[in-house]
Amino acid sequence: MPGRRLRNGAVFLAAFATVTAGTTGCGQGSSGPDDGATSARPPTAQSPSAAPSPGAPSSGAPTTQAPQRFAAEVKKVTAADLKSSWRKGCPVGPSGLRMIEMTYWGMDGRPHAGGQLVVNAKAADDLVKVFRKLYDQRYPIRKMEPVDRYGSDDWKSIEADNTSAFNCRNATGGSNWSQHAYGLAVDINPCENPYVTSSGYVDHKDCVKFRDRKRRDPGVIHAGDKTVKAFASIGWGWGGEWSGTKDYQHFSSTGR
Repeated sequence: MPGRRLRNGAVFLAAFATVTAGTTGCGQGSSGPDDGATSARPPTAQSPSAAPSPGAPSSGAPTTQAPQRFAAEVKKVTAADLKSSWRKGCPVGPSGLRMIEMTYWGMDGRPHAGGQLVVNAKAADDLVKVFRKLYDQRYPIRKMEPVDRYGSDDWKSIEADNTSAFNCRNATGGSNWSQHAYGLAVDINPCENPYVTSSGYVDHKDCVKFRDRKRRDPGVIHAGDKTVKAFASIGWGWGGEWSGTKDYQHFSSTGR
């Protein structure tokens, strides 16, 4: 959306493991039923050179790729962690926020450890369930870092195609708090899913092509797809369903 911003952070490449034919892949990209955050930390990233190419045989035998399992940990945050995204007078304090550190599926078709999303404490476990579903569905995400990495500059975060949540700011074009100021909104792949005004204007030039919602590029969200349904499963609405202006990147607890 015009002037909205996301964030960049360190992502770590996790290698694919191989197993011999006839052996079931470890987890098959899923850590089990949607039961909230896990205490396990994402596995340590390995060198890309250690990962075989998809379908590459081992000792002459056919192999099956087994991507690492989804992992997430919910952590408390302090004002020091939110140097530019939070200030006194914001509608929620650091004690009411949480950092989700999680694995996410990348645009390169590989799992990445180290994704970070700052959200409202009350929504953290539900959002872990949502992102587990997205991971299991291999929905690709470009980046996932707090907006503080961009000085809480929404514009820069969007330019980086960064997926983010908490940012203490007003709603675009308004004087009321955005749902992001409560940690109750998430913007996903904001370039592939731009904010489009009722006149069809997109503020970020590299994202204009995604105004065409018939596109099927990786990360593009469509009405009724698995991404929309994943958020709907916790009662969150999608900005792509707004009348007039569309905010295709935006999911929130109120639908606004």
